[in-house]
Amino acid sequence: MPVITNIEDLKRIYARRVPKMFFDYAESGSWTEQTFRDNTTDFEQIRLRQRVAVDMAGRTTASRMIGQEVAMPVALAPVGLTGMQSADGEIKAARAAEAFGVPFTLSTMSINSIEEVAEATTKPFWFQLYTMKDEDYMRRLIGRAKAANCSALVITLDLQILGQRHKDLKNGLSAPPKLTPRTIANLMTKWAWGIEMLSAKRRNFGNIVGHVEGISDASSLGAWTAEQFDPSLDWGKIEKLKEMWGGKVILKGILDEEDAKMAAKVGADAITVSNHGGRQLDGALSSIRMLPRIMDAVGDQVEVHLDSGIRSGQDVLKALALGATGTMIGRAFVYGLGAMGQQGVTRALEVIHKELDTSMALCGEKSVSNLGRHNLMVPEDFTGRWA
Repeated sequence: MPVITNIEDLKRIYARRVPKMFFDYAESGSWTEQTFRDNTTDFEQIRLRQRVAVDMAGRTTASRMIGQEVAMPVALAPVGLTGMQSADGEIKAARAAEAFGVPFTLSTMSINSIEEVAEATTKPFWFQLYTMKDEDYMRRLIGRAKAANCSALVITLDLQILGQRHKDLKNGLSAPPKLTPRTIANLMTKWAWGIEMLSAKRRNFGNIVGHVEGISDASSLGAWTAEQFDPSLDWGKIEKLKEMWGGKVILKGILDEEDAKMAAKVGADAITVSNHGGRQLDGALSSIRMLPRIMDAVGDQVEVHLDSGIRSGQDVLKALALGATGTMIGRAFVYGLGAMGQQGVTRALEVIHKELDTSMALCGEKSVSNLGRHNLMVPEDFTGRWA
């Protein structure tokens, strides 16, 4: 067993083990990848205030996200094709999250279906919804999430139109992978992944295949999904989806104060400040840079979570100290999953928890609920002076 001390250690193993097209799918952004890079580097501009001679016995990272008790305010974000990073990847990640005591969010574009994840776990998980043009499919999909006892619906707002990701196009990304000479050459170097994948429950999109008429293979699936994302999604449709669901709703993809105000107005239980991991609008500001402005706008009206760019427990601490109630990690847990399966997801959570707990203590705090701007040194122009 290699010594894993940080998320970067897991990423190095992940890069060696998983086929290039799936590594690139996770480790890339749209267009020039400026926003993808800024999501992580902007965290580095925020510094921590060290405090000493404070009783640090009895520390706790326990908190709540949308009323749910969590071991630390970190949820596993919805990530498409997780089951291609490791066989039955969604099931492995969900089990790791459940055992650790943090929420898991299943993507609409998952490999394992809602029902398969529900059968493999004992506690409710969150379900992430992409809005599609096929209204009948949408109603049935929401019904399936209800039947599986999902405890929250995470509606993604920032993927009405798909941002271009150069690497995915050049790699011919698909699930399962198309066996071109180039793909076969790469797969021959990832034999352990291939052997494991032979035992997977499925290798296609479990929430779509078998649930949409005429979808039977990769080509028909690709044609359907390419035309199904709904560019007409607006706040009226969001209200209808919220009413159709009838439970707790998190609106993910908020990156502007005015949108945050609208999300609060329609009655969201929480919003997630996110730019889709830098995979949609390249050139948008990082999530952490926008967080203070959104907190000022709606922080007293709705629960605010932070997604995009978190790679450490210190990143979590900084987001919480800037006002977020919770955070979401995507790539950080995917690195662990691709590197070591369920054990790797657990290790990723352990690494982040240890960093959060230790850094919190060295900042002189005993509980994540006490974190605030007093724990940080933030550049005066951090939110930017934009004309």
